Amino acid sequence: MSQKIQLYNTFSKTVEPFTSLHNGHVGIYSCGPTVYNYAHIGNLRAYVFADMLRRTLVHAGYTVTHVINITDVGHLTDDGDNGEDKLEKGAHRENKSVWDIARYYTDAFMSDIEALAIPQSAYLFPRATDTIEEQIDLIKTLEKKGYTYKINDGIYFDTSKYQDYGHLAKLDIAGLKSGARVEENKEKKNTTDFALWKLSPQLHEGQPKRKMEWDSPWGVGFPGWHIECSAMSKKILGNHFDIHTGGIDHIPVHHTNELAQSVCANGEPYVNYWMHVNFLNDTTGKMSKSNDDFLTLSTLREKGYDPMAYRYFLLMTHYKKEITFSYGALDAASVAYKKLFQFCEDSETKEGILSHSYLTSFVESLYDDINTPEAVATLWTMLKDTSLTQEDKYQTVLRMGAILGLSLEKAHKKNITIPTEIADLVAKRDLARKQKDFRTSDELRDALAELGYTVKDTKDGQEVEEL
Repeated sequence: MSQKIQLYNTFSKTVEPFTSLHNGHVGIYSCGPTVYNYAHIGNLRAYVFADMLRRTLVHAGYTVTHVINITDVGHLTDDGDNGEDKLEKGAHRENKSVWDIARYYTDAFMSDIEALAIPQSAYLFPRATDTIEEQIDLIKTLEKKGYTYKINDGIYFDTSKYQDYGHLAKLDIAGLKSGARVEENKEKKNTTDFALWKLSPQLHEGQPKRKMEWDSPWGVGFPGWHIECSAMSKKILGNHFDIHTGGIDHIPVHHTNELAQSVCANGEPYVNYWMHVNFLNDTTGKMSKSNDDFLTLSTLREKGYDPMAYRYFLLMTHYKKEITFSYGALDAASVAYKKLFQFCEDSETKEGILSHSYLTSFVESLYDDINTPEAVATLWTMLKDTSLTQEDKYQTVLRMGAILGLSLEKAHKKNITIPTEIADLVAKRDLARKQKDFRTSDELRDALAELGYTVKDTKDGQEVEEL
């Protein structure tokens, strides 16, 4: 097992040698989407990074259990436990049920990550609505240990009871203002206290009942955003695991609160390495869904860009640095990616000799805190080396491209003939999706995977490929 990997840890604010909790195995939790709308291209940066982290660890010889949660309930529009539920906001926008909204945008997210060569088969995708019991149990544990209190609108975590609260963000407690964007809840004991369970507005405000609510020991309501991640990670990865990833916007509130409640409930450390991805900005500022005006991967595809060109664009900047998106920059990335793909198409598939010196340099870059720009630079240096044959370069670029997830191996894949039984399953899945029978759709997708085929949902319909 390689011990050369170095990772920047947000908790310590330093680059640290990576050591897994369990020999040869790594557990990773990546904060997933709130499925009330499409993921914008800035959101997708976090998952491309998470995928590069996983690919690097797998190349180093680790087995990886990687979780990306699906938040399909309880995330309010404001981080201070106020505002409209995002699922209900989506339902009002599109005149659909919250369940239809959650399913539709979950499928859209899955389609996006598959298009970016983030294979669903390599991840686990727990849903918040499937872990309500675990969330309630976690809150009950915190209650028994004296970390909670009840006010008019719900059960809250008392941050004054956790001595290290705010350490992840390295901020003074006064700097973590939960009510920065809305009127502060005056009933809270501390401004940083956060909701573990929100009571139905019908119970304390006389407002209409929400569409997603559950019974609990404290009354009908719904879980707070932060408790969802603590419960889902605990269920799959245990109390204490290796790496937690997400966007840097999660540090001061979501991850700070998730860390506090997990440590207090479980009585042991929560995560060894916290890793955060910086913002992707457009010419007007950070990508945001607040005004429903944002760029999606589908937008890029409609403009003729290969999703792999966008992945390549992201790899050209280190994950800790901001990126400013422009179509000019994406054009340049697209040209570079097409050159790589064309090189592979033009190369003979007969065996060459892998350049271990270049591959070693390439991998060392990735082991140095997932330095993808340096790794890509090594790839291009290798291609310009006149001492290597075309066949040697081809074998080496295929190996590098596989680690980077650039799908260069498809350059020599011929159009496949779909067997009749596979075509029938694909047709049945298409009908199920049109009828919004998403359970059957998922079952048919899994059946296709067992038979060796993957199906992707695109704007032009279903695309079928051999695994």
